[in-house]
Amino acid sequence: MLKKLSVFIFGERRQAHLPDRVRESIAKQQVESEKLISWVQLLLVLIFGTLFAFAPSSAPEAGFQPVPWALSTYFIFTLARLVGAHRGQLPDWVLMVSVVMDIGLLMALIWSFHIQYMQPPSFYLKAPTMIYVFIFIALRALRFEPRFILLSGAAAVIGWLCLVLYVLFSVPENPMITRDYVTYLTSNAILIGAEVDKILSIAMVTLVLAVAIMRAQRTLNRAVQDSMAAADLARFVSPEIADRITSANVAIQPGDGESKIATIMFTDIEGFSTISEKLTPQELAGMLNEYFSAMSDVIYEHGGTISQFIGDMLVITFNASTPNQDHAINAVRTAVAIQAVTNSRTFGHGKIGGATLKTRCGINTGDIVVGAVGTTERLVFTVHGDNVNIAARLEPLNKEYGTYILVGENTENACRGMCNFELVGEVTVRGRTMPTKVFTVKD
Repeated sequence: MLKKLSVFIFGERRQAHLPDRVRESIAKQQVESEKLISWVQLLLVLIFGTLFAFAPSSAPEAGFQPVPWALSTYFIFTLARLVGAHRGQLPDWVLMVSVVMDIGLLMALIWSFHIQYMQPPSFYLKAPTMIYVFIFIALRALRFEPRFILLSGAAAVIGWLCLVLYVLFSVPENPMITRDYVTYLTSNAILIGAEVDKILSIAMVTLVLAVAIMRAQRTLNRAVQDSMAAADLARFVSPEIADRITSANVAIQPGDGESKIATIMFTDIEGFSTISEKLTPQELAGMLNEYFSAMSDVIYEHGGTISQFIGDMLVITFNASTPNQDHAINAVRTAVAIQAVTNSRTFGHGKIGGATLKTRCGINTGDIVVGAVGTTERLVFTVHGDNVNIAARLEPLNKEYGTYILVGENTENACRGMCNFELVGEVTVRGRTMPTKVFTVKD
């Protein structure tokens, strides 16, 4: 029962241990919040000073005037806090002292009004400056930590209570207490109920803000974790697919997908098995990372999306997850650019030195399905369909024809007039009964 009530009031509790990187991300946000708080405080003290400078005063010109001193002290303290916030030199104990100092200096400023204007102490209890207490409490909400809000509210309650007690006991023979509301409003008399209302208001605002920030803090923690999870997801799948998954209005289910006219390309490194057996696992991984990085640059330059990494093979889509109006010719241009890159440089620095990684490409255009396949527990976001299978079959056919780029008939039709192709044969691709014309790109 208590657990349900806690969840109802404060929201779902965060996991017991947040990853260090999540904590660091939240800490950075809090540092930025402290900078914002410091600037707002500086703005407030400037407002105080401006109002004091331009507001008409009934105080005598000569004699001690405490308000300028209180404002000057608060201004210096605020500047020091601002510098500390920008230098990241505000540990928790300094922040707690700062909270108490903020409220303390505000209360001292309010207390000084009766001296400044030569009135009885009860005079300052009616100062509208008291409203700024709520601003100082609300400021702590920018940090998303309830403890600072509670500390600020507690300091304000104690501070105002001290001001009330000072009024009651400063002149014991004449406490100036009244029960008449009109008398209270039109004289320096004090109404105990009014002061109790102020203290209760401060306490209630503090509690409501603390509960709201605790709920927001838990939501923030989950949001930071989800944001990092989405960023991590984008490293394992293409950013376009990650965005599609994370921005879906409803959870993606197995079989969800859409039909699109797109171009698919499969690539594979020639003789990779022979190369890999001569390298250590570390050397092989380094070479592949270097190779994939170079391929990614070429692919993204032409608007392609890497859908899958399968060993040394790449599955690349054009116009599947992101719009690409000229997807067919862009796929061909990508294949030609890949040949240019792999023929002009080597990859890796293992026992065999830098290796030349000639890459075979199979390209086909047509109607495909883009979506999720798998089970409810484990999904793979991929492309599938007959035209995808044709592209997958064309890539290994390069070995038979001594080529490095083979395209299907649909791709050749889509690129006609923009690229020179040469018909290399008409084959029945495994898994199909109808023969498929196969083309290569002429130099």
